Amino acid sequence: MADKIFVGRRKSSVARARVTRGSGQFTLNGKPLEEYFTTEKMRYWVMEPFALLEEEGKWDVVAKLHGGGTTGQSGALRLAIARALEDHDADWRAPLKAAGLLTRDARRVERKKYGLKKARRAPQFSKR
Repeated sequence: MADKIFVGRRKSSVARARVTRGSGQFTLNGKPLEEYFTTEKMRYWVMEPFALLEEEGKWDVVAKLHGGGTTGQSGALRLAIARALEDHDADWRAPLKAAGLLTRDARRVERKKYGLKKARRAPQFSKR
């Protein structure tokens, strides 16, 4: 894995990550993991590919994240990390794919329609 950058996307977020062997250091937009993703849930999502392969603390991740919110960014980073690990060792593809970590989450926000308050929410109906 000679200094490759792997891209992950989710919603409107993009994560460009460089994953190398190391001591488990995360640098996300110049900040450590705990400072960038403050909730335990987001940190769990990011660490999921490493936990699945029992490789926690053995990889360094340097990533640039932009667009969207924290949920989208954590999902994008998770995909980028999974792609990087798959590239490193082809044997890891099967467990990563089985866990659904190599699949791009294609869900987007549905557009608002005219005559409705939101994408599907209709105005309140009054019989009388």
